[in-house]
Amino acid sequence: MAVTRVLQVFAIMNRGGAESMIMNYYRNVDRTKIQFDFLVHRKEKAAFDDEIESMGGKIYKFDPINPIFPGAYYQKLRAFFEEHKEFSVVHSHTNTFSSFTLKIAKEFNIPCRIAHAHNALEKIKVKDLFDGKEAIKEVFKKIIKLRVKNNIHASTTHNFSCGDKAGKWLFGKNSTFRIMNNAVDAKAFAYDNEVRNKYKKEFDLENDFVLGHIGSFTVQKNHSYLLKVFASVVEQKPNCSLLIIGDGPLRKSLEKEAASLSIEDKVQFLGIRTDIAQLCQLLDVFVFPSLYEGLPVTLIEAQSAGIKIVASDRITEEVLLTNDIEFLPIEIEPKVWAEHILQKVAADRVNNYETIKEKGYDIKNNAEIIQNFYLEQSGTIE
Repeated sequence: MAVTRVLQVFAIMNRGGAESMIMNYYRNVDRTKIQFDFLVHRKEKAAFDDEIESMGGKIYKFDPINPIFPGAYYQKLRAFFEEHKEFSVVHSHTNTFSSFTLKIAKEFNIPCRIAHAHNALEKIKVKDLFDGKEAIKEVFKKIIKLRVKNNIHASTTHNFSCGDKAGKWLFGKNSTFRIMNNAVDAKAFAYDNEVRNKYKKEFDLENDFVLGHIGSFTVQKNHSYLLKVFASVVEQKPNCSLLIIGDGPLRKSLEKEAASLSIEDKVQFLGIRTDIAQLCQLLDVFVFPSLYEGLPVTLIEAQSAGIKIVASDRITEEVLLTNDIEFLPIEIEPKVWAEHILQKVAADRVNNYETIKEKGYDIKNNAEIIQNFYLEQSGTIE
């Protein structure tokens, strides 16, 4: 039986939520039946590139899509599909920009064209225009995304989403879409006290109360608020640390902000890491004050590790799989978040593996489901 090749479409294969999710699936499908290739819109090398190629995947690198003048992109994509006839499934994860790629996939009669919703953007507010240059940039990005969103149904055969909130935002409140769970390797993240003690020692945090965050350094993740919350925690409990995992365009400005808050000696910017499951073991509280999200993979991973979580109430409650999450508004003073975080100092750590599995977020079963879907769409299911 020929291997079914699925073209996964992303901006870049760095360690973001959607990217980590699809890699979880890629590692767990039967690659003698299904192979993933990747069309990305950045030329630089990405965090997952080596692993993709080691598993037999090909990476095709394009320039970023210009949503105002997409003609050059369309021309290059037509040439690509003219050369590559092997794809019966194109699965696009670029939210509203999926409409550009799938438009050309439709021209080439690719039978299965999936648009996948990963985020639910908050409404534009007038105050955002007065919150600095980065906030203004975000507003203009949102305006473009909202305009492009109107074309999302024109070329799709299937609508996928990480959850109900993101799906309704991208496809419309009355649209139908399929939930593809942001599944994780729950067993790899299950609480392990031995690993916790090892990492506490390696990071010299044996006597510290450790807060953590995983996310790209973008406006969406609200790191500035996170640092203010941590500064308030430090005022009440000096023996604490904050580990921030990730990278992105705002990193340098946030390092400066940490220094201005006099907490730079207690904040570790760890950059991109491959040992996320192990790092989760040493965290006591996971802090996640995002402005908007779909259904964050990191919160599934954190719950799998039994970490107590304080998260923005703008995140869908679909992510609430255990009793370890508390939602708070990001409009309140950071010191209120700090008070709630400090209430968790003596909290017991729980092994949530079975709960995550029962709720349907372990990768093993989910990978089999999506594998069968791809095979059905390509007409090659046994």
